[in-house]
Amino acid sequence: QAQVVESGGGLVQPGGSLRLSCVASPNISRIFLMSWYRQTTPGNPQRELVAQSLSGGGTTYADSVKGRFTISRDSTKNAVYLQMNSLKPEDTAIYYCKVDTFVHGGVYWGQGTQVTVSS
Repeated sequence: QAQVVESGGGLVQPGGSLRLSCVASPNISRIFLMSWYRQTTPGNPQRELVAQSLSGGGTTYADSVKGRFTISRDSTKNAVYLQMNSLKPEDTAIYYCKVDTFVHGGVYWGQGTQVTVSS
C-alpha cells in the first residue's frame, strides 16, 4: 500500500531546532516534487506551503521560513527532510509531507507530525 510517513516532530523551546523526516513507500514512483506544508490553526484545514524540493534539485521556501529552514532530499530512499532552526512560537503547527508524481492521480499526503515551539 502506498503511504507517506512523517517523523521528527516534538516540543522545542524558541530558538531551538528540529529535523523532520518524510519517507514515501517504495511503490511510490516517478516522484517529481516533495513538499512540506503546515496547518497552524486547529480546526482550519487550510495548509500553508513551507518548502518544496523538485527532482531537478530546485527548492522554494515560504518567506516566513527563508534563512531558517532547509529542505533536502534523498531520492535513493524516497525521502525528504526539513531542518528547522531558530524556531519561533509561530512555527507551531502540524507539518505534513506531500508527494507529487508523474502518475495520473499520484498525489500522496502523510498523516502529519506536530511541532510545538514553546518555553
